Amino acid sequence: MFIVVGVTGGIAAYKTVQLVRILVTGGHDVHVIPTADALKFVGLTTWEAISRNPVTISVHEDVAEVRHVALGRKADLVIVAPATANTLAAMTAGLADDLLGTTLLATSAPVVVAPAMHTEMWRHPATTANVETLRSRGVHIVGPADGPLTGGDSGPGRMSEPEQIAAFALSVVSADGDLADLRVAVSTGGTREPIDPVRFIGNRSSGRQGAAIAVAAADRGAHVRLVAAHVDEGALAEASVHPRIAIIRVGTAGELGSAMREAAVGADAVVMVAAVADYRVAEVADRKLSKEDGPLQTLALVPNDDILAGLVSERAARQTVVGFAAETPDDEADLLERGRRKRRRKGVDLLAVNEVGWNAGFESSDNRVIVLGADDEVVAEASGTKRAVADAVWDAVAKLRGR
Repeated sequence: MFIVVGVTGGIAAYKTVQLVRILVTGGHDVHVIPTADALKFVGLTTWEAISRNPVTISVHEDVAEVRHVALGRKADLVIVAPATANTLAAMTAGLADDLLGTTLLATSAPVVVAPAMHTEMWRHPATTANVETLRSRGVHIVGPADGPLTGGDSGPGRMSEPEQIAAFALSVVSADGDLADLRVAVSTGGTREPIDPVRFIGNRSSGRQGAAIAVAAADRGAHVRLVAAHVDEGALAEASVHPRIAIIRVGTAGELGSAMREAAVGADAVVMVAAVADYRVAEVADRKLSKEDGPLQTLALVPNDDILAGLVSERAARQTVVGFAAETPDDEADLLERGRRKRRRKGVDLLAVNEVGWNAGFESSDNRVIVLGADDEVVAEASGTKRAVADAVWDAVAKLRGR
């Protein structure tokens, strides 16, 4: 998606760097238009480095391209963050005295504005009237939040967090995407099976791939219930503020199974990404096991229920079920064979199989998957960021469902 991010002259501009980073790592083509005042807070070099695109601020640059019109026409989405009181007033009046102003007038793309200013300025009747006017014209407003402001003050006027702005903005353009109005259940993270009140059996899943699956679906218009076991810090940051994602937290495989069965009721698609423990301890100790109790030779384990197979057996008509399989294969052929055996055993419509190891799959920002269809043929392959992998999986689901 071609996204224009306008940055105006407020201290909150430093947070917009993270917003741009979120959008870029999400696979979007981001072009930053800072105002002259914005560059007093964050320099041109930073915007070019983080956006991976050249940055201009004047209508007199790239004149042959008519850049002030070209950016607006190309944009699929325009975000202004932070939007100062002066910027809101200029937008309301239709002023076009810089590149950002002309771009805003030249675009037909959705415009999302994240106000940031002191409380008195936000509450001023002029600002209130400007915001209402912009809303009446179809401009989307996110925030501001109520919290600490510059100079030790506190109150409404704080710019929303970058993750919230990104989720809100993407939801604006994706509400009519190829997954629009689908109801989706997704699991993520690693389950933890208790041994005693202190210890547990777990795994190295960060939860980031499942979170990316959930956010990608929501960005494309779906309504998502995300069942999350243990995840790394920050893994759910974007999902937690997305307006079309509801998160249900669980711990054990049993809890995850119950939550997924409930989430799957009425769902059009179910995607099991969570790393579920195959076994649990037969008898969980009521108190911490200690060496003083004598040497502990063995832990008796019993198998957990096969959640994915259960979801397949209980699924409703036209429900699409997708599984994930993390394998440690000898080579590519072995990976495919392991995936095909698992797909047949589980009975899923699609199976995304990926290689994991000490330095692959888990606890990594990137991933690589091969998606197998019901005939065991490869229907998709993807590598790169976990968001890129997520979109490839949803492309396969959309194709399967005739979208």
